[in-house]
Amino acid sequence: MTAQLRRLERPLADALFLVLLLAVLIAGGWLVARHDRYWDWTAVGANSLTPESLAILARLDGPLRATVFADPASPLGKGIERLLMRYRQAQPDMLIEVVDPQLFPERTRDAEVTLIGQILLDYRGRRETLAEVSERAISAAIARLGASRVPWVAVVEGHGERAIQGEAGADLGRLGRELSERGFLARPLDLGRVEEVPINTRILVLSTPRIPLFPGVVERLIQYLDRGGNLLWLLDPGALNGLEPLVDYLGLTILPGTVVDADAAALGVAIPAVAVIAEYPDHPFSADLDVPALLPGSLAFGTELAPGWLLDTYLATGARSWNEVGRLDGPIDRDEVIGEQPGPLPVVLALNRPMPEDGREQRVLVVGDGDFASNAQIGAYGNRALALALLAWLSDPGDLTVLPPDPRKPAALVLDEQQRLRIGLGSLVILPGLFLVIGLGIRWLRWRGT
Repeated sequence: MTAQLRRLERPLADALFLVLLLAVLIAGGWLVARHDRYWDWTAVGANSLTPESLAILARLDGPLRATVFADPASPLGKGIERLLMRYRQAQPDMLIEVVDPQLFPERTRDAEVTLIGQILLDYRGRRETLAEVSERAISAAIARLGASRVPWVAVVEGHGERAIQGEAGADLGRLGRELSERGFLARPLDLGRVEEVPINTRILVLSTPRIPLFPGVVERLIQYLDRGGNLLWLLDPGALNGLEPLVDYLGLTILPGTVVDADAAALGVAIPAVAVIAEYPDHPFSADLDVPALLPGSLAFGTELAPGWLLDTYLATGARSWNEVGRLDGPIDRDEVIGEQPGPLPVVLALNRPMPEDGREQRVLVVGDGDFASNAQIGAYGNRALALALLAWLSDPGDLTVLPPDPRKPAALVLDEQQRLRIGLGSLVILPGLFLVIGLGIRWLRWRGT
């Protein structure tokens, strides 16, 4: 009897283990079906939403619906659905539907879908079809759909200024697209054809005209400032072409010549006429700026202003800069006899003026260079961050949506010779030897038990 029990002991133990294992699996499946949980164990959170996207979702107060126009069984459809699942983790009432455009052509046409894989977002009766599939594009669209108002940025054009919708290297088309992504309505404004700056203008952007201003234009700019409007003025060396009264209105002191900065060579800039802003003041205006900005062909300013205006802060070049009055080709050096002043030189002035009528603060930013925000230069170093910081300081709080950063390229794994040697020894010698010892030990223990 005892021998029979011993023979049944092992099968009974195996059967009990199998029953317990099945019970654990069934209970785990039941819990997963009722309580969805998600963990991202990647070092950089590659499978989770960024804090910027979470902040955008937190502002929603209604259900969000996403329709993906792709074959649900295709890798593209599944991949986009996985991306949208990150949003549903933070917004549990979000609805996600994957629709095959070949089976539902009417819905596809109604959503104005032209490419397989596009996403239609619906929120409170508003809808937008995305042309790009990425966290940045999806979050930007959600922010636009959830915005209760659309602030207007008016860009003065009509006299050869930089065009907000232009594609030339000197234009501001890329900056305009950045503003559109963040919920602003950036539109050109020809003050030669309208009597005044529209009352709903949140920010007025002014660059240096290439032809003299038409009569009455500068007076309309001053009227806009008189009623408390915020202004971003992108200056450039050369003739002001009719903007002289605006200089007097603000009391600006424009130093002669063009800023030359010896620190530009360390950033790989071949030409000397580039102002480098490498250090930022401790001020809310520049709190998030940490990458140097390059201002090619920049003017410099004094710090005196007209009565009533206050200098809130300014951005300046380094000590190895000066305002070069002479030629910019060949060997150059500072000549203080002709008025070339040593750095640091202010190249961005942040002005403010209290408005007692409504208790708010009027803000004006004057930049000695407009090229830094142009299509050709906005992607260099910290220029884009600086341009957006300027507009954020001029706008009302919450106007400029902070979007997720562009995805970074994964860092390459580079191993030195010692690391490669340790990995080779561990995988080819140490681990196989350890497994061999464990196997021999188990065999020995079983031999002793018999």
